[in-house]
Amino acid sequence: MLDQTVNKRSEEQLNAMVNPNGSDLTVNGYRLVTVDDLKRDAESIAMLQAANATMKALGYTEHGQRHAGLVGNIAQNVLEHLGYDQRTFQLGNVAGFLHDIGNSIHRQNHALSGSLMAWSILKRMQMSPQECALVMNAIGNHEEERGTATTAISAAVIIGDKADVHRSRVQNPRMEDFDIHDRVNYAAKRSFVRVRPEEKIIALELEIDTYYAAVIEYFEIFLSRMTMMRQACEFLGCKYQLIINDTQFA
Repeated sequence: MLDQTVNKRSEEQLNAMVNPNGSDLTVNGYRLVTVDDLKRDAESIAMLQAANATMKALGYTEHGQRHAGLVGNIAQNVLEHLGYDQRTFQLGNVAGFLHDIGNSIHRQNHALSGSLMAWSILKRMQMSPQECALVMNAIGNHEEERGTATTAISAAVIIGDKADVHRSRVQNPRMEDFDIHDRVNYAAKRSFVRVRPEEKIIALELEIDTYYAAVIEYFEIFLSRMTMMRQACEFLGCKYQLIINDTQFA
């Protein structure tokens, strides 16, 4: 009995060493890394925290763990509602969670630097090269300046990223010092991505408190975001809708 207990413990310890994240293994020995693994990974969390610290110092809105988690969840929900397989929407969540880590280096070209940083993290966690490539592509294409949806995963990450407009993102403690980005984000009391697969529609629903910002100001600063989000929706075979305060604008 004692020998059996010792052997069982030894087996459990060996499994923990071989697969410390608890992820499923593929037939080729790669790990099916999930967002839960990343949330337990010290390097991933450190890069997100550093990214947000950089953005806060530059006067930008929150780009840390809250934003990362939300973008990942939205990307997963979009793909899941559109009928994509489980692994595809899991990878959407992974890419969404890591998409902004490049800000820990510099704001400029952070999508490209972030994709290379993700390669290092995911390779260490033993994700397959094929899946790493999909995640890297999504991260590298999420910014308006040079990004374009070329896969379902990249499209879903773009939608999740551009949909996150909310007062909880404002990091400036002094309202009198708000710029237009702070005011528009602070004015957004609610943002929600609604997928209507039967109608092939992906809608961004916003509730904006016009005491803090006029609706036209949202269009003034986020026109390129809306254009990119529309392209991502079209890549997924859907029509993009923008609904602000119960009024449809697109």
